[in-house]
Amino acid sequence: MNVGCTRRAFAGGFAVALLPLAANATPETMREAIREVTGDRAVRGGRIVLDIQPLIDNGNTVPMRVRVESAMTDGDRVTALHVFNEKNPQPHVLSVRFGPRAGRAEIATRIKLADTQKVVAVAEMSDGSLWTAGIDVIVTIAACIEGLE
Repeated sequence: MNVGCTRRAFAGGFAVALLPLAANATPETMREAIREVTGDRAVRGGRIVLDIQPLIDNGNTVPMRVRVESAMTDGDRVTALHVFNEKNPQPHVLSVRFGPRAGRAEIATRIKLADTQKVVAVAEMSDGSLWTAGIDVIVTIAACIEGLE
């Protein structure tokens, strides 16, 4: 039985949905999860600052900050921010929606990382554009392995 890394979190006053899945993520399941959010739309690199240390001693509690460069006006506003990983029990880590009164597009939280892997953030903008950034994180003591065989 896969126990996984399910939890609820609040980031900067925004409810964050952490989505549980039964199977372990792989690089391909992460790409599929990203495609579920982005569809066939083009995703460009840039505008996102994904702040996670590249070397983590313990994957059980990994500080993460994600910021999107945006004026947060009607013409240039972040409407949603999504975070994915490629090796945890669930590839879609979290999604945050930003309302029109949000003054900035930034979240800070802690996540679990099951192993050394890539973490990817995708921002949806009010003009329909999508932006992304990713970082490879080396984890020396893995998390999310309870019940995995």
